[in-house]
Amino acid sequence: MKFVLVPGGWQGGWAFDAVAAELHREGHQAEAVTLAGLEPDGPADRDRPPNLDTHIDQVAEIIDRGGDGPVALCGHSYGGMVIAGVADRLGDRLDQLVFIDAYVPQDGDSCWSLTSDRFRELFMDGARDDGRWVAVPCGADPRARPHPLASFLQALRLHGDPGRAVGRTFISGGAWPGSPFTAVTERLRRDAGWRVHEIAVGHNIARHDPAGLAAVLGALPPAGAGA
Repeated sequence: MKFVLVPGGWQGGWAFDAVAAELHREGHQAEAVTLAGLEPDGPADRDRPPNLDTHIDQVAEIIDRGGDGPVALCGHSYGGMVIAGVADRLGDRLDQLVFIDAYVPQDGDSCWSLTSDRFRELFMDGARDDGRWVAVPCGADPRARPHPLASFLQALRLHGDPGRAVGRTFISGGAWPGSPFTAVTERLRRDAGWRVHEIAVGHNIARHDPAGLAAVLGALPPAGAGA
């Protein structure tokens, strides 16, 4: 299985380094994406922040040039918005879609509309300097970079053509304080079309339990097994 791993807000592909290493040891391929604007040396054009469409285009291109073979597309937090858009466009290329304590959007949703008041306040406070980039929250990894506000605000447009069946998995970090994912976790537990796992270490599962996350990912059913 090939895994394409999309990080959440403020993070780069480095957030999945330990998870990717575990997957490689088990014989899988793994590519962790650094979304446009989150590069270690900063964005190419600070005056033109990327939006959600930019990130969807970027990941779709990675899938397109990745050749044949089963692909599990995984997104953490904000990355759930991105992978949902990619799946709507390239669903026939995917075998598994994995939301890692992530937003699970429907047509017209945005990260802003789905998140909690706590995070909306964080977004607005963080963007006060220029209205374009959301500053890195206090206590974040030193590799974190300001996140483009437009990508948090833009609504996702889905065309509703699912293509072939894609296995859908939600991995919860548990009921951490202020989590905007508690309700969606419970809803998906009741949905026969989803698998739900819990790794109760908080929101940043890849950092706090990379081996546990890699074990869940590596145990996903083979291509064509469905949900």
